[in-house]
Amino acid sequence: MAEQITSAKATAKTVRVSPRKSRLAIDLIRGKSVSEAIAVLKFTPNKSAGVIEKVLMSAVSNAENNYDLEVENLVVAEAFINEGPTMKRFRPRAKGSASPINKRTSHITVVVSEK
Repeated sequence: MAEQITSAKATAKTVRVSPRKSRLAIDLIRGKSVSEAIAVLKFTPNKSAGVIEKVLMSAVSNAENNYDLEVENLVVAEAFINEGPTMKRFRPRAKGSASPINKRTSHITVVVSEK
């Protein structure tokens, strides 16, 4: 007898959004139903909210197409953001000096599962 899979995952890697700012948006959807999470993200005025919504929709599609799960029964089981590689740049400053600029990136992961 085959084991029934009840969760699906989607990941976006090296997204050009700072992890600290992204975590503010992802904290809003953790544990919510998928329809509620999408509604929350649509009205969150945050650059990362759009990217998180895409990842969430991808996880829902994976659940629907790969594991035959019902979309109405899905909830956001896990949602987390890890730090990706940081692009290091320098800004010229006074008297020939320079100061560093860190352009941070994120790895966004969303796991949806059935209730």
